[in-house]
Amino acid sequence: MTEKIDWYDKFVDLNYTPAKDDLICLYYFEPAKGISAKEAIGRIASESSAGTWTTLHELPARVEKIKARAFELDGKYVKVAYPLDLWEPGNAPQLLSGIAGNIFGMKALRNLRLLDASLPAKYISSFKGPHHGISGIRNLLKVKERPITGAVPKPKIGFSAAEHAKVAYETWMGGFDLVKDDENLTSTSFNRFEDRLSRMTKLRDKAEKETGEQKDALLNITGETKEMIRKAKLLHDSGWRFAMIDVVTCGTASVQTMRDECGDLGLAIHAHRAMHAAFDRNPKHGLTMYFLAKLMRLIGVDEIHSGTAIGKLVGTKKEITGIANVLRDSQIKEPFLSQDWGKIKPALPVSSGGLHPGLIPSVMGILGNDCTILVSGGIHGHPKGTRAGAKAVMQAIEATMEGIDLSDYARKNKELQQALLKWEYYKPK
Repeated sequence: MTEKIDWYDKFVDLNYTPAKDDLICLYYFEPAKGISAKEAIGRIASESSAGTWTTLHELPARVEKIKARAFELDGKYVKVAYPLDLWEPGNAPQLLSGIAGNIFGMKALRNLRLLDASLPAKYISSFKGPHHGISGIRNLLKVKERPITGAVPKPKIGFSAAEHAKVAYETWMGGFDLVKDDENLTSTSFNRFEDRLSRMTKLRDKAEKETGEQKDALLNITGETKEMIRKAKLLHDSGWRFAMIDVVTCGTASVQTMRDECGDLGLAIHAHRAMHAAFDRNPKHGLTMYFLAKLMRLIGVDEIHSGTAIGKLVGTKKEITGIANVLRDSQIKEPFLSQDWGKIKPALPVSSGGLHPGLIPSVMGILGNDCTILVSGGIHGHPKGTRAGAKAVMQAIEATMEGIDLSDYARKNKELQQALLKWEYYKPK
C-alpha cells in the first residue's frame, strides 16, 4: 500500500463548530485543474496555519489543537476557523502573513480572495484602534453635523511650496476645513516638506483669523518610519492636528508605530489607500477593500479613503456602503461576517476621486453626514477659481442637508449656479 504523502484533508472538518475565540475568515476560491474543492480548502487552511506539503515523521500534540479548519463550504466560498493561539496579540503583519500570505501563491489555486475576517474580542482587545475617531475629528475641527470638507491642490504634484500654500489659502477661504497633499507628494526638490509646512502654517493662521473657523491640513509624511516620526513632530510643533500616511505602501507595521507616535502628539491619522487596487481590484483574487478598511480601523487610523461609487475610481454603491459601515458601526452583521468592535472607536470614511458640486447629493445619499468629502478638481476647475469652487461645494452641502434641490438652491447662490452650468451632474469615468 502506498504511503500517504500529503495531509491537507486533515485541515478540513465540515462538522467543526468554531470556538468563541476562533478567528474566522471567509474566502472565495477556484481550484486549479485537477484539484478537488476539498483538497483546495484543505490547502488554504494548512498553508495559512500549521501545515506543510507532506506528512511528517513527528508532530507535537499541540498541532492538532492550533491548526486551522475549513469548516463550511458553499460552492466557491469557504469559511476557515483559526484558533486564537496562532496569533501574536497586537501584531497585524503576522496576521496578514497567515491569512493573506503564502496561500495566494499556491499552484493548487487558480484564484483566491480574502473577503473578510471576523476578529474575536480577545484578539481585538490587543489593538488600540483610532486615537480620535469620528467624534474626535469633529471636535478638532469644530464641525458638528455636516460632512468634513477638503481638497488637494491640483495638479496633484508640480506646485512649488509657495504655489501650493496659495491654493490652500484659497481653499480655506472658500469654507473648506482641510487641504490635502496628494499621495505621491512628500518632499520634492521643488516643494520641500519643511517649506510647504512653514508657508501653509502662516496662511492657515491668516485664514483662521479672517474666517473665525478652524482650518487644518493633511500633510503627507509617508516615508521611512523614523522619518515619518520626525515629520509628525514638526506638524505638532506648528500646530497641525492631522498627519497623512499612505498606509498600504507604508505597511501595517509602520502604521501601528505611527498610531502610537501620532496619538502621543494628539494628531489624527488620515489614511490614503494608494496601491490598494493592486490587491483588491480583481474580483476573484487578492483581498477586498472592505477587509483592508477593517484592518486599518483595527490598527488605528482615524479616517481612510473608501471610494465614491460615482466618481472616477472603481467601487459600487454596495461596496462603498459596506466599507463605510465597517468603519463606523460598533456591530456588523453584513455583507460578509459578523463583527463586534468592542471598545474600538469608529473611523471616518473618506469620499474622493472625480467629485464636483453637482455630485454632492449623491455622495451624501450614500455615506450620510459622517464622512470626509474631498473635492479637488471639482473646485479648482470652477469657472471663477478655487475659492468660488469651494463655496459652491459648501452651498451644495447646505442644500442637501436642508433637503433642497441643487437647481433651486443655485438660483440664490451664484457659485453653485456657475458650477452646475459647467458640470451639471456629470460622472467622470
